[in-house]
Amino acid sequence: MSMNQQVSPLSDQERMEDLIAEEKYMMNTYASFLPEATCPQLRQVLQTNFSDCAANQQCVYDEMSRKGWYPVKNASVPDVDAACQKFSQMKSQINL
Repeated sequence: MSMNQQVSPLSDQERMEDLIAEEKYMMNTYASFLPEATCPQLRQVLQTNFSDCAANQQCVYDEMSRKGWYPVKNASVPDVDAACQKFSQMKSQINL
């Protein structure tokens, strides 16, 4: 980039999209390390950080949704019931 070119600043929407993507990345990272944390203190730190990321992500999502920047289709009651049943079955199979 030459010295004469100006970089346009990110819009609020672009910054929010970047922020929510970063929170998702961090949640995935914490989730991948949590099962392997054998030190109770480290496990607690990872769990706290994971929960904080989830709360941050929810705040960012709520604001984006309020502004119409993150449209999501609401699931129907039958779809929610089917998902609950599916994951309940998966959980019972894992706990055998």
